[in-house]
Amino acid sequence: MKKLWLLLFSAAITFSSQAQLGGLLKKVTGNENKGNNSNLSTDEIANGLKEALNKGVSEGTTKLSAADGFFKDAAIKILMPADAQKVEKTLRNVGLGQQVDDAILTMNRAAEDAAKSASPIFVSAIKQMSIEDAWSILKGGDSAATRYLRTKTTGELTTAFKPVIEKSLEKTGATKYWNTVFSNYNKFSLTKVNPDLSSYVTEKALSGIFYQIALEEMKIRKDPVARTTDLLKKVFGN
Repeated sequence: MKKLWLLLFSAAITFSSQAQLGGLLKKVTGNENKGNNSNLSTDEIANGLKEALNKGVSEGTTKLSAADGFFKDAAIKILMPADAQKVEKTLRNVGLGQQVDDAILTMNRAAEDAAKSASPIFVSAIKQMSIEDAWSILKGGDSAATRYLRTKTTGELTTAFKPVIEKSLEKTGATKYWNTVFSNYNKFSLTKVNPDLSSYVTEKALSGIFYQIALEEMKIRKDPVARTTDLLKKVFGN
């Protein structure tokens, strides 16, 4: 009788352990299936990210290339470079503030003009995105796609932007105003200042563009309203 009870007790323990293990496996499997991005394919992820980048680039460059795109945006407005701020203060103190304002306005106009040429370079980099790049961007932070573009395009954009900036500075009168500003300043100071205007404006224009694209990317990642296509909704909704 004692042996029979032992056998029944042993069988009960075995059955209970198997049931618990089965439940655990079912739970784990269910979690794995739940976290698989709703069965998104690698092509969908890559295409979704390319679509998001194209959207961000298009909206960002369109905004910045419009009149006042740089000039009236406090976050990216191009001001006097640090080594020229003393110049600005001195000139304003002697009644030449309008010349300084004209120089600042025309620098921003040059950046707005140059922003029009950015889109094709971005589009080319987006087309070259690999599956590995896509996964890295998807799992990255809020501005991972913008960082990808910055890495892939900064050199080419700088090369393309500088002559456009130089031409724009001439067209908008920035060079004339800049030379007037520093010619007047140099009359009052023994220390002559002559920073490279085109390099400075090029650097600031690129920073402004990447800043704006990062904002557009964050919208798509965070705001469902910004996901204007089914593919964007599927990729970023997960």
